[in-house]
Amino acid sequence: MNTTAMEVPVISDLQSGMDYLARLSLANPVVAERELMSFVDALLMAPPEPGAMLMLLEQARAPMCFVEEEMARRYHNKALPLAGEEESYFQQVVAAWRKMGKAYQLCARLEEPDAENAQYVAMMATILHRCLYYTGMVILEHYRARRDLPPGIWLDLHGYYETAEEWGIAFTPVEDVLENSLQATHCAAAYTTLLLIDIASPYSNSVRNLNLIRRWAGMWAQLVSIHKLEDDLEVPAYVIELMKDAPLHPTAVTDELSNDSRRLDTTRLGLQINHMLSQLRQRITPSQLGLGEETSSHVIALLDHLSRPWTQSASPRCFRRFATEGIARVAVGFEAIHFCISAKEFEQPDSAATFSRGEFDELFTFGERAEPGQTLAIKPQVSFSVDEWSVINHSANGFRLARSCAGMRISHGQLMAVCPHDGEHFLLAQATWLMQEDNGGLIVGVATLPGMPTAVAVRVASSKAGNADRYVRAFLLPPLPAIREEGSIVLPPGMYQASRILDISSGEDTPRQLCMNHVLQRGTDYDRISYQVI
Repeated sequence: MNTTAMEVPVISDLQSGMDYLARLSLANPVVAERELMSFVDALLMAPPEPGAMLMLLEQARAPMCFVEEEMARRYHNKALPLAGEEESYFQQVVAAWRKMGKAYQLCARLEEPDAENAQYVAMMATILHRCLYYTGMVILEHYRARRDLPPGIWLDLHGYYETAEEWGIAFTPVEDVLENSLQATHCAAAYTTLLLIDIASPYSNSVRNLNLIRRWAGMWAQLVSIHKLEDDLEVPAYVIELMKDAPLHPTAVTDELSNDSRRLDTTRLGLQINHMLSQLRQRITPSQLGLGEETSSHVIALLDHLSRPWTQSASPRCFRRFATEGIARVAVGFEAIHFCISAKEFEQPDSAATFSRGEFDELFTFGERAEPGQTLAIKPQVSFSVDEWSVINHSANGFRLARSCAGMRISHGQLMAVCPHDGEHFLLAQATWLMQEDNGGLIVGVATLPGMPTAVAVRVASSKAGNADRYVRAFLLPPLPAIREEGSIVLPPGMYQASRILDISSGEDTPRQLCMNHVLQRGTDYDRISYQVI
């Protein structure tokens, strides 16, 4: 965060700090964020007495949350790697959460701790809760930006929880109006919330889903209990190791369990999810259940997806993964993908193609150079980028790929064309898991769309003779009865309408028509629709 343009204020006591916060204007989040960071910097440089500092930080939490969320919108749902300005906003937001955590740590400096004083106990529980909260915000922001977590972040989170556990205040009630103004929380719930978010596969979820997952994890974290492993014969499926820089993970990857190991009991959480699903299927809306202003179908699908990880049930893979070495070629964008699959330039199927203004000017200027009897064709030079990615592993329905920072930007949920390391033809795929590493490199998990694609041209059919609408690029996928996949067509978003008729041209054969049925799959830049040939 750049504070050179603004002088760091002097916050000597509670009143001067309150006066500074009262003058804040949130109309411009960028300016407000600078002023709040100057405020936190002042507290870090010359901390007032702990009680006053805690009250000032509590007063700053709500405006801080507002402005940082506004800043974060500037890089959420953006393609990776982030552009320069987007990266700058990401670094600012993470720096803000880290500074808030450090400021709360300074509130714990007391000369005479008094464990018998209820007010002291409540204050320490609040301080540790806030440290857990802001460390968790650093983690969450990395997930929402699809960035690899910084080293040591889980050790920080474990350390705050272990301190609360040792002091016997892990379950001491703490008020947190940012999360729930009606119900108190505690340190164990704040800690569990982050563990639940992590096991929900954050890099495979949209920011919209991540925000819902965070909301539900915070609501239901108190249903989850944390236990020490007191029985040598007790080996849970998943375990937390407080001295390791890792979240909840399968016990199978642990060499030896020790006294720092903990297990989660998610039995009550599983019952809550089943209860919510039952209510939703009885046509009770998500908003009535406190699950957010979302459609019932979306909430049901997401809860179904969460039910396995949040009950710590192993999610069986449909297809086994195999470690692989090789280079896959990847293209993104409808134009580039169409070119790679068809191996030729896209041309309008109409016999009377419509020329662009530039093509018309060229035709008007150089038309006399054409030889008599020869068809004049104006074909621009077409060149599309194809990136090379290293194959990490593969399965029957997808790949895990990696590449350096150089190359095209990739969005989560985007349509891709992938030519496997051991193949000659491009397949259609979707980016279902995406993360940027510290060095700028990308790792992407792609799920292939079923069937060998055919590049076609489509337009909405018209009942009038002489349809003048231009064709657009699309892809046909054949039916695969062996795996119960019906035939489908991949279209740019916005073209789908149930029972709408499309004209289809594949170049050489006679144009035909098909009727769109229902949506099978949606990505950020495509729809996959089932169809019926007319």
